Amino acid sequence: MSFNIEQLRREFPLLGQEVNGKPLVYFDNAATTQKPKAVVERLMEYYYKENSNIHRGAHYLSQQATEAYENARETTRLYLNAAFSHEIIFSRGTTEAINLVASSFSKKFVNPGDEILISAMEHHSNIVPWQMACQERGAILKVIPMNERGELLMEEYEKLLSNNTRIVAVTHVSNALGTINPIEEIIALAHQKGIPVLIDGAQAVPHMKVDVQALDCDFYCFSGHKLYGPMGVGVLYGKEEWLQQMPPYQGGGEMIKEVRFSGTTYNELPFKFEAGTPNVGDVLGLEAALRFVSYLRHDEISAYENQLMQYGMEQLQTLENIRFIGTAEKKTSVISFIFNDIHPYDTGIILDKLGIAVRTGHHCAQPTMDFFEVPGTVRVSFAVYNTRQEIDILVEGLKKVRTLFG
Repeated sequence: MSFNIEQLRREFPLLGQEVNGKPLVYFDNAATTQKPKAVVERLMEYYYKENSNIHRGAHYLSQQATEAYENARETTRLYLNAAFSHEIIFSRGTTEAINLVASSFSKKFVNPGDEILISAMEHHSNIVPWQMACQERGAILKVIPMNERGELLMEEYEKLLSNNTRIVAVTHVSNALGTINPIEEIIALAHQKGIPVLIDGAQAVPHMKVDVQALDCDFYCFSGHKLYGPMGVGVLYGKEEWLQQMPPYQGGGEMIKEVRFSGTTYNELPFKFEAGTPNVGDVLGLEAALRFVSYLRHDEISAYENQLMQYGMEQLQTLENIRFIGTAEKKTSVISFIFNDIHPYDTGIILDKLGIAVRTGHHCAQPTMDFFEVPGTVRVSFAVYNTRQEIDILVEGLKKVRTLFG
């Protein structure tokens, strides 16, 4: 790999601290990643030197902040290889981006008896907004099933696609299982019937290169904080043809051209979907994160993280009474497991005492847990700054868990 792991870790000051008297081992990256100095420093620079409201100010600071904000939009366009910068909508995160599409798209295109298609492994953020849309529009929610390995049944998916299907919304990578879904095939099959596709990319963009034009997806969304960026900011990519037709999601300042009591004329893209004062500082922090990841190179990140995952699986398999949840042939950066005789929460609490951070519970994917008939799992999720030595520490910690509860 082209980067030096020890040098890289020094870019993340938080990783150098101790928890409960032990060196921190951070394996909760699917929940949120740590932030490099470049991101934190960009946030500080904005608030120290550029802080101003944007787009309508005639003064110097406003012009500087506006230019920086729109440059960040162009950086994001390049990162996703979108055709136009106005196809990039800044949001508070993946959840808001999906809610925007579910609400706005359904108002325009979904009628009673129509169908919306999601998958069995979705995060709640890609389930509940569509349930709400179906309830509001009188539509029907249908689910693509999966197998015991945590892989979608593509033959069943093809059967579910019909003339009544108005949109397909699926995750690129499962947050609970690590499964990489065949989204190229999912998109192509939907497009054969003229059906648009939304991809939840929250768990994909930290680990792989995403090219929205090559994928030909209609919508793609992700969150900054899972990509080494700030919390509270995210991105919705939408094809111009769909965004032009969809009504605004929120009303207020910025999303208008003219307002009269007799009626309002909406603004052009992307501003039609960015009502109110934007989160300028965090957008600039996100831009710094995108530059940081691009500097490391996606292929290098993917290769290194896959090595970590394979090593982690090999080491964890040596433990007694362990059951892995999600064993898809194609997966990335997540190992989800339970001890058959120990509750996941108990495992997580003991690991925390040892300075090891993992996530336990249903991971906002309760239907997935129900499918595997477990209350939740212990989820170990990797980032580019993790090491094999940390995995060894995790395994030793899990041996202590087994000793305590054995």
